[in-house]
Formats: sequence, structure tokens, C-alpha cells
Amino acid sequence: MSVFAIADTHLSESVSKPMDIFGLRWNNWTEKLKNNWIKTVGKDDTVIIPGDISWGMSMEEARADLLLLDSLPGKKIIGKGNHDYWWGTLSKIEKFFEKNSIETIKILYNNAYFEENTVICGSRGWYSDEKNMPGNSDYQKIVAREAGRLNLSLSAASKYPGNAKKLVFFHFPPVLNDFLCREIVDILKKYSVKDCYYGHIHGRYDMPPFFEFEGIKFTIISADYLDFTPMKIN
Repeated sequence: MSVFAIADTHLSESVSKPMDIFGLRWNNWTEKLKNNWIKTVGKDDTVIIPGDISWGMSMEEARADLLLLDSLPGKKIIGKGNHDYWWGTLSKIEKFFEKNSIETIKILYNNAYFEENTVICGSRGWYSDEKNMPGNSDYQKIVAREAGRLNLSLSAASKYPGNAKKLVFFHFPPVLNDFLCREIVDILKKYSVKDCYYGHIHGRYDMPPFFEFEGIKFTIISADYLDFTPMKIN
């Protein structure tokens, strides 16, 4: 039994949202993702997907994408990305899953999960470039909220065995080039986190697969960077 990760599936079974504007690697990406997933992930494995799950604007529009994920091998733990407009409250999502018999997907949101002696934590994070933020966004307010959610997630990890390795998943990287979200990094250091994973970044295939900052390793797991193959992380 293994733990895998891949971000930014950007599924669009119910809406028309071509992704090839980001490059040729996105041609037929859904089929590549399904085929590579089936070849890589077993029924007893777990896959973490930190954000940009579906292009659906509502839960009903995202239904086909969530059912597709549910049909693939393994358990899935998903977080929220900046394009997950379908996302609702935890209770609404869980009721929607129950209504549609979605049984293999869990939500990473102010909580933590224990898989294969590994504690899964995380939060969405926020943009590294304020120019690209949605209009009228309050950067400091949103960062404070995401840092609070990360703190809740890592605090929830305390109920699991102390020798378990803590892995943290973000949609937005809290460190990238000359950008630093100090609020989030300080919480990672508070809980002695050593390994983080992030998505959101597309088309940057010359980037190193990981880098270290203040003793923390950050690994990119955007789907196109991984050529749509879930990456084993334990």
C-alpha cells in the first residue's frame, strides 16, 4: 500500500474547457491521466490531489468529474484549488458524495488523515503574485485565513502517532523564486514539517522537481509537470 500525489487534474467531463492553451502536453490529458493512474495506483493505495479538481461551476457540474475520480483505483484525499468553484461547505460536499454514492474521496479541509504511517495535512494557500489575484481580494486577510486553516490541520495531526511523518499539501506554493509567504512557512516550522508538496504551476517543465527552504523540502506535483502520472511519495 502506497501514497501518491498529483495536483491540478482540471477535469471537465460536463463543461467545455480545453487545456491545450497551456501547451501540447495537455492534449487528451484526461485519457492520459486515467491510463497512467490505472497503471500506477492500486486499489489499496491513497492519492492526494491538492486542488483544481474540476472545472465545474457547481457540484452538479462537477458530478461527472468526481464520479470519474471515484471510479479510479485507490482512496483519494482532495483539497481546494483556486478553480474549484464547485466547492461548498464540508457538510454539503459530504451530503453530495453520499447522495451520488461517491465512496473513495475524502476532503482535506481543516483536518488531517493518517495513511501508511504518514499524516496528511494541508491548506490551499494563496497567490504568490498579487497582480494575478481575483479582483478586490484582500491578500493579507486571505493569507491569514489560509494560515489558520493550516494550523488547524497540523494541530489535528497531533492525535496520530508521534513517529508518523507529517506531509503537507498546498495548491499554491508558499515559497517560489523570490516569493515567500512568511505566515505559512512559520507555521510549518512551528510543527517541524520537513516535506511539502504543491501544484498550480503549469508549463514550467525546466523547474527542478524540488527545492529546499529553511530546512523544508518543497516538491512540485502539478499534473502536467508529472506528465499526468501520480507520483509515489512514501
